[in-house]
Amino acid sequence: MPLLPAITSPTLLVHEAVCKANIARMSDKGRKHRLNLIPHFKTHQSRAIGNWYKEYGIEEITVSSLHMAEYFVGQSWKNIHIAFPFNPLEIDLLEQLTLQSSISIQLVNAQVTQLLADRLQNPVEFFIEIDAGYGRAGIEVSDFGAIEAIMRIANRSDKLNFKGFYIHAGHTYHADPAGIHRIHEQTKSALKMLKDKYFDEFPSLKTRIGDTPSCSLESDFDGVDEIGPGNFVFYDLTQVHIGSCNKSDIGIALAAPVVDIKKTKHEILIHGGGVHLAKDVLTYPDGSQNFGELVVFNGQGWDIPETPSFLKSISQEHGLVNATDELLSKVKVGDIIGILPVHSCMTADCMRGFLGLSGEKLDHFKGQQKLQ
Repeated sequence: MPLLPAITSPTLLVHEAVCKANIARMSDKGRKHRLNLIPHFKTHQSRAIGNWYKEYGIEEITVSSLHMAEYFVGQSWKNIHIAFPFNPLEIDLLEQLTLQSSISIQLVNAQVTQLLADRLQNPVEFFIEIDAGYGRAGIEVSDFGAIEAIMRIANRSDKLNFKGFYIHAGHTYHADPAGIHRIHEQTKSALKMLKDKYFDEFPSLKTRIGDTPSCSLESDFDGVDEIGPGNFVFYDLTQVHIGSCNKSDIGIALAAPVVDIKKTKHEILIHGGGVHLAKDVLTYPDGSQNFGELVVFNGQGWDIPETPSFLKSISQEHGLVNATDELLSKVKVGDIIGILPVHSCMTADCMRGFLGLSGEKLDHFKGQQKLQ
């Protein structure tokens, strides 16, 4: 790969062709099932990568904060949705953004809803976030009192417009395909029940789900109108582990310098640790841990060895590879090797910027000043 000689420190490489194939596949799935795809940009947090989605007809996006929304304002998105319970300390910023773009938010309690009703000057659409089993955020699906308290406040306001119900079934990331299917069925059932209950009053309400495993693996979306997955653009080893994708679908790899090799111990020491990859880990039944798997760069991207070598431990800057004989025969001190991440969203967040395979720099919301 021509760009490797220019890499001297950990660098996050993005494989545009793989990423675009992932976007195309999810976009096709949305059209096939009559689902509006509103992808979550917290995975890549990049304007340049965001523009790739426009090639596949994507017009609306999801982000995880108002500040991230601000970064994407001005790129002609029809709507930017913040998929996080609204932070009442940011009402002024919300007001500023609504002057520039259509913004929608998520509400989970009556207190914040009333505060918005009292203070908003510009109209805002909102989803009510529902917890149907994940246990992280949202109103319990059977708590109609809490749901309707939000609706009553919004009905009295000319600034709050109810858009629908949102469920992020994050527990699918810790399940096998059978478990993902059970969770998906529960999610569909919850959304269908809510839509049936409130459709007469709100005939335009939409239902949306946001987890990549369900959106990748499932084929029945009865009761769901919209999907908002994010991780699918890059995928990662966690998604491979649970069956959402293949390793060949992973669209990023950390390029890391080899600084030492101990062949008798089958160990390779790389410059690449928690500050680059985060510390997400796959733990296997025998107790071994995998912080990332090795790939070998070629002229067009990277090759995936048939027998994997993997990062068995990481610290802040160090990564220690459990290497196969095959890898040891190919690698020497001073080489650059690739690491497929366990959690691509966190790796991208750590690295705050990307390098394309042709050597072009791609922006990241948190690294914008460094790359401009």
